Amino acid sequence: MKTLLLVDGSSYLYRAFHAMPDLRNAHNEPTGAIQGVLNMLRRLHKDYPADYSACVFDAKGKTFRDDIYPQYKANRAAMPDDLRLQIAPLHEAIKAMGWPLIVEDGVEADDVIGALARQAEREGMRVIISTGDKDISQLVSPQVTVINTMRDAFRKTDEVLDEAGVEAKFGVPPALIVDYLILIGDSSDNVPGVEKVGPKTAVKWLKQYGSLDNIIAHADEISGVVGENLRKALEWLPTARALITIRCDVGIREHLSDLAPRTQDKDTLIRLFDRFEFKTLRRELELSQPSPPKVAAASPLPAEGSGDLFAASAVTTRHYDTLLSEAELQRWLDKLRAAPLFCFDTETTSLDPLQARLVGMSFATVAGEAAYLPLTHDYAGVPQQLDLETTLAQVRLILEDPAIKKVGQNLKYDQHVLANHGIALNGIAHDTLLQSYVLESHRSHGMDDLAMRHLGVQTISFEEVAGKGAKQIGFNQVALEQASEYAAEDADITLQLHQTLYPQIASDAKLEHVYRDIELPVSGILFKIERNGVLIDAAMLGRQSHELGIRLQELEQQAHALAGQPFNLGSPKQLQEILFGKLGIKPLKKTPSGAPSTDEDVLQELALDHALPKVILEHRGMAKLKSTYTDKLPRMVNPATGRVHTSYSQAVAVTGRLASSDPNLQNIPVRTAEGRRIREAFVAAPGSVIVSADYSQIELRIMAHLSQDAGLLAAFAAGEDIHRATAAEIFGVERSAVDHEQRRYAKVINFGLIYGMSAFGLAQNLNIDRSAAASYIERYFARYPGVRDYMQNTREQAKAQGYVETLFGRRLWVPEINSPNGMRRAGAERAAINAPMQGTAADLIKLAMIAVQGWLESAQLSTKLIMQVHDELVLEVPDAELELVKHTLPLLMQDVAKLDVPLLAEVGIGSNWEEAH
Repeated sequence: MKTLLLVDGSSYLYRAFHAMPDLRNAHNEPTGAIQGVLNMLRRLHKDYPADYSACVFDAKGKTFRDDIYPQYKANRAAMPDDLRLQIAPLHEAIKAMGWPLIVEDGVEADDVIGALARQAEREGMRVIISTGDKDISQLVSPQVTVINTMRDAFRKTDEVLDEAGVEAKFGVPPALIVDYLILIGDSSDNVPGVEKVGPKTAVKWLKQYGSLDNIIAHADEISGVVGENLRKALEWLPTARALITIRCDVGIREHLSDLAPRTQDKDTLIRLFDRFEFKTLRRELELSQPSPPKVAAASPLPAEGSGDLFAASAVTTRHYDTLLSEAELQRWLDKLRAAPLFCFDTETTSLDPLQARLVGMSFATVAGEAAYLPLTHDYAGVPQQLDLETTLAQVRLILEDPAIKKVGQNLKYDQHVLANHGIALNGIAHDTLLQSYVLESHRSHGMDDLAMRHLGVQTISFEEVAGKGAKQIGFNQVALEQASEYAAEDADITLQLHQTLYPQIASDAKLEHVYRDIELPVSGILFKIERNGVLIDAAMLGRQSHELGIRLQELEQQAHALAGQPFNLGSPKQLQEILFGKLGIKPLKKTPSGAPSTDEDVLQELALDHALPKVILEHRGMAKLKSTYTDKLPRMVNPATGRVHTSYSQAVAVTGRLASSDPNLQNIPVRTAEGRRIREAFVAAPGSVIVSADYSQIELRIMAHLSQDAGLLAAFAAGEDIHRATAAEIFGVERSAVDHEQRRYAKVINFGLIYGMSAFGLAQNLNIDRSAAASYIERYFARYPGVRDYMQNTREQAKAQGYVETLFGRRLWVPEINSPNGMRRAGAERAAINAPMQGTAADLIKLAMIAVQGWLESAQLSTKLIMQVHDELVLEVPDAELELVKHTLPLLMQDVAKLDVPLLAEVGIGSNWEEAH
C-alpha cells in the first residue's frame, strides 16, 4: 500500500512562530518560524517515509466560510509582521527542499487536505496527516491517520490518532467529531457552540443519543440550563455544521500524481540558508547527495528508516561491538591506545555521582563504530561477562593516562563513577556538554537534544530500554543486546557531536578561550570540590529544626487568632477565603484560573497594611527553612565521608553562573537570623577553620569598567564607598553629609539599574511614588552618563546580533530581544543589560577557582576548596596553613584579570561558615 503524507503547513507555521525563540539573522530578519517548520518537515520525512507528499497552506483572503458567517475567525488578531515576513521565504525553502507546496484560493488548508485524503483513499492509499488542528480528526478512517508532533520539532513522541486514538482522546469516534465540535464550539475560529456545553456534556449526549441529529430530535427531553441553551441554539447549529465540516469535495488543481518526490534545488537552499544563517542545515545540505528523496516501502506507523530530504550529518552506517571475550577487549584497548581521541561513557546503577557503581562502559574511536563493555549486568540468563576487577585493571591504564585524549558528554559524572572504583580519569580533552553550553548557553544540552538539533538523529532513550515510572528497571537488568545498542550509540553520537560542535568553537578565538581556559578546567575543579564535600553539624541542625517547629506552632496560633478561626495556612483556597472573604481585603491580582492570588508578591504588598499576611509570610519562610535545610541536610550526609556533597552544574545558567543541587547551597536564605543560623552548621574539621573569600561589589566594579563612566571609575580608584558616593551625586550633598537612608536609596539604585530596574520597579522597592523614582534615575544618569550610554549601546547590540558578551568573550544569548511581545522584549532588554556584568562576574570567580586550585596543588597544601557560592569561595584550611592562605588567597583572586577599577577580595575566618562570612 502506497502512502500519502499531507502537512498542515499553516498549523505548524503558527505553532513554530510561538514556540521558537525570537531568532534573527545579522540583518535582524526574523527566522524562528522558518527554522521551526523546516526542522519539522525534515523530521517528518525521516519518521514517516511516503510515496507522495505535500505541504498545504491557507491562501490569503476570504473563503466560502466567510460568506456563510462574516464573524468567522473574527476574534483572531492580525498576523504579526515578524510572522508575515517569514512566509514567502519559508514557501520558497519548502519548494526548494522538494516538497510539493499547495495554496488554493478561496478554501482553507483543511479542505485541500480533506479533498486529497479522500482522493488517496479511493485509490487505495494510506494517508498520514500531520497537524496540530483538532478539526482534522474528523477525516480519520481505517486508511487515514493524524499525527501531531506536539510542541516542537524535536519532541520524540508524536500523538498518533487512528480511529481508536480519536475516540480515546475526544470520547467519540471520528464520525462524530463534527457533531462534537458543533456542540462545544471552536473558539479559535470564533464558531459558537451551545452555551455551557463542554466536552463532558457533548460526549454524554452523543453517547446517549448517537448523533447530533438525534440530540436535536430529543431537545425537549433535555432538562436544566443546558437543555434550554440547546433549544436556543437550534437555529444556529446548521450554520455551525457548515463552518466546522471539512469540505472534501472542493475543486483543487492538484492530483496525487503531482505529489511525487521532487529533486531539491540546492542552489536556492544554499542561498536561503546563508541568508538566514542556518549553519547546521547548510552543513547537512553540503553532505547530502543530489538525488531526489528516497521512497521507503510501506511499513507500520510510525515508520523507521530514512526519508529525510537531507542526509543527516551523522554517520548512518553503524557497527557496534559487545565486548564479552578477552580477545575482543584487547582489540578495542589497542584501538583506544592508537586513537588520537576517543569517546568514553559509563552506564551505572545510579544518577547520584558519589553512589553510582559501574554497570558497563562504552567507547568510540571513529564515527559509526563503537563498543560496549558490559561488566555487572545480573538478570537471569545474562551471558558471561568479563571479570570486573581484572577488566578494570586493564582499562585503568588507558583511562588514567593523561597522554591518551578522551571526549565525553558531562565527563565530570563519569569521573565520579570511576573514582568510586578507585580510578582517576585523566586526559580529558573535550566535553560536548560544555561545547554546547559555550555555543548556545540558552538551549538545552542533553545528548538526545543535541543529537536531534545538530545531527538530525533521534537517539534511543533510556526509557526505551529500561521502561518508565514504577516499572523502570536498573540498567544492570537491561538485556545485553539492547544495552549494547543504547550505550554504544551514546559514545558514537557523542563523538560525532564533538566533531560537529568543536570546529565552531575553534573558529572563534573568544569562544575557544572560554571553553579551553575557563569551562574545561573548572569542570575538573568542581569534581574535586564535590568530592571534598562540607562537614555538617547534624546535632546543631536538629536543635534548630526543633526550635523552628515550636516557632511554626506559635505563628499558626497567631494566624488563627488574627483570622478569628482555625484554618490550614498551607491551603491557598482557605487563605483566599479568609483574606478576601471574611476579612474583606481587596484582591490585588488573580491566578490563571481566576481565583484571587495569594502568592508571595501579593502577600508582601498586603503585609504593609495587614497583620495576617505578614504572619503567613513568616510562617512560609520558616517552614521552607525547616523542610529544605534543617530537616533535610542531616539526611543528605554521605555515610562513607560524613559530609554533604553538593552537585555543581555548569551548563544551566545562561550567564555562566554555576548551579548547586542536592543540596542547593546557593539559596540558603541569609536575610533572616534563622537563615544565617543554618550556615553555622557548616563547620570545619578538627584542627581546621573555614575561610570565606568573596569579591566586593563585583558587578558594580564591572559596570564601571564596561561603561567607562568617569565618575564611577574615579570613585572606585579612590577606594570610596560607592553607595555613599552615588548618594552624594543624586542628592546633591557632600559625601560626609550622606545619611543612612540616602545611602540605602543609592544602594538600591546602584544594584537596581544593573538589573535593568525601571522607575516602576524602583518605586516598588523603595516604597515611593513613581515620579520620585523616575527623578532619582534621571539624576543618576545625569551624574553617570557613561552608564546610560552603556545600557543603550548594549540594547542595540543585543537587538542586532541576538546576544551580548562578557569581558572574556562568553556569549550570552537573549532570544526574546526582538520579540513582538512587549513584556518579553522588555525582560530581554533588562537581561541584556545585566548579563555582561553577571556573566563577567561568573567568569572571574571561575578564573579565581582555577588560580586558587592551581596554587593549592603546586604548593602541595592540605587546604581544600569545599564550596563556591555566587561570588564567594569557601575553603577548609588546616590551622598550620591559615596565615599563608589568608595572605595569598585574596591576592590570587584580585590578580585573575586586570580591570580599569581594582578588584577587591575580602577574607573572613571562623569555625563555621556563618562566622567566616
